[in-house]
Amino acid sequence: MPNSSSKYLKRTVSNMNVTDVKIRRMYQEGKMKAIASVTFDQAFVIHDMKIVEGVNGLFLAMPSRRTMDGVYRDIAHPISAQARELVQQAVLGAYHEASQEESPAAM
Repeated sequence: MPNSSSKYLKRTVSNMNVTDVKIRRMYQEGKMKAIASVTFDQAFVIHDMKIVEGVNGLFLAMPSRRTMDGVYRDIAHPISAQARELVQQAVLGAYHEASQEESPAAM
């Protein structure tokens, strides 16, 4: 019996667009600076992306869960480096905009 979902597996998305980014800033001390939600093509959203201060600056950590053996695994993540860069640029850009709006120097 043929796999009835195989026709769906052959579809690819040639253009993925970030259509909205929401930033929730964290104001306590620590490496995590904010939580982001990203909407793609006004149709699909991923919540709980983390903006983290690393040794080389800010980076975007994907939402993850802890497995039974204590290892954290991403529950959603970009497949290609190009997709990761698109999402990271959109989120970090929105984070920097939000930071400038809250900064007294922006007045």
